[in-house]
Amino acid sequence: MSSNALAREKIPNTKPLNTTTSTTSNKRYAWLLASILLLFVIMVASLCIGAKPLSIDQLWNVLIGKEHGIAEIIIFEGRLPRTLNGLFVGMALGTSGALIQAITRNPLADPGILGVNLGASLAIAIAIVFLGATQLTEFFYYAALGAFLASLLVYFVGSMGGGKVDPLKLTLAGVAIGAVFGGLSSALTLFNPVAFDQVRFWSVGSLDIRTLSVPLFIAPVVIVGCLLAVAITPALNAFSLGDSLAAALGSKPARIQVVGLIAITLLCGAATAAAGPIGFVSLMMPHIARWMVGPDQRWIIPFSFILTPILLLSADIIGRVLITGELRVSIVTAFIGAPILIYLVRRKGATGL
Repeated sequence: MSSNALAREKIPNTKPLNTTTSTTSNKRYAWLLASILLLFVIMVASLCIGAKPLSIDQLWNVLIGKEHGIAEIIIFEGRLPRTLNGLFVGMALGTSGALIQAITRNPLADPGILGVNLGASLAIAIAIVFLGATQLTEFFYYAALGAFLASLLVYFVGSMGGGKVDPLKLTLAGVAIGAVFGGLSSALTLFNPVAFDQVRFWSVGSLDIRTLSVPLFIAPVVIVGCLLAVAITPALNAFSLGDSLAAALGSKPARIQVVGLIAITLLCGAATAAAGPIGFVSLMMPHIARWMVGPDQRWIIPFSFILTPILLLSADIIGRVLITGELRVSIVTAFIGAPILIYLVRRKGATGL
C-alpha cells in the first residue's frame, strides 16, 4: 500500500472546523431573515384583520394619506396603536424572559414564574387604590418599582441559606412570593369597587388600546432595556459557566447581575404598564430561540425580541377572529403556553441551560 493510501486511511474524513462554523452562522442568518420577514407579515396582518377586514391596497392608501373615512379611523385609532403595542410589549417580554433565564441559569424562569410581573401588578393596584393613579406614565413608574423590588426579594429569598442562587430555590421563592402578591392585589381591589373595575380591565392582559401615546411612551424604555440586554450578551456566555469560571475568564458577575436587573426592571415595568400581566410568553420564546440558534446568548436574546412579538400579535389576531366579541391576548397565550410549559418540565435535561 502506498504512503498516500496509508495517510488517507489514518486521517478521518471530517469537515474543517471553519466550514462547520460557517454553516452554523449561515443557518442563523437564514433564521434571522425569515423571522424578520415573518414579523413584518404578521404586523401587516394585524393591521388588516379584524371585525372589518381591510385589503393591502386600502392599508397602503391609508398609510400614504390617499384614503380617508372609516378605514383611516380603523387604522390610526385602533389597529396601528394595537400593533405597535404588541411589537414593543413582545420585545420587552421576550428579552426579559431570556435575560432572567440566563442570569438565574434556570431554563424554567420567566418574569411571571419568578413573581416579577405580579410585583409590578401589585404596585399598580396599590397606586390605583390608594394614590388614584390613572395615567400610563404613573403606571410605568409604579410597575417598574414593583418589578425591581420583587426581583430583589425573590433573589434574596432564593439565595438564603448558602449564599449561592439555586435555580430550584429561586423558582419556588418566585412562585410563593408571586402568590402572595396576587392575593394582596385581589384583596386590595375587592374592597374598593371603583378601583376593582379599573384593575379588572387592566389585569386581564390585552393589547387593545386606542391611542399611539402608549406605544410611543414605552418604545424608548423598551429599546434602552433591549440595548442593555444585548450589551451584556458576550458576558452572559461566560456567566453561564458559573461565577468562578466567569470571573476567571474576565467577566464581572456582580456587574452583569446589576445591569441585567436594571434591564429586567425597565422591560417588565413597560410591558406590564402597557398591556397588563401576560404569562407564558417570556418562558417559551427563549427556548424556541435556543432551538433555532443554539446556546449562544449573543443570538438568543436578539431572536427572543424578534420572535416574541410574532407570537403575541398572532395570538391577538386569533383572539379577534375566534369569537364574535374578543378573546384577550393573555388568554390565548395561556392556552398556547401551558402545554409548552408541561413539555419543558418533563423534557430530559430541562434542569440546565
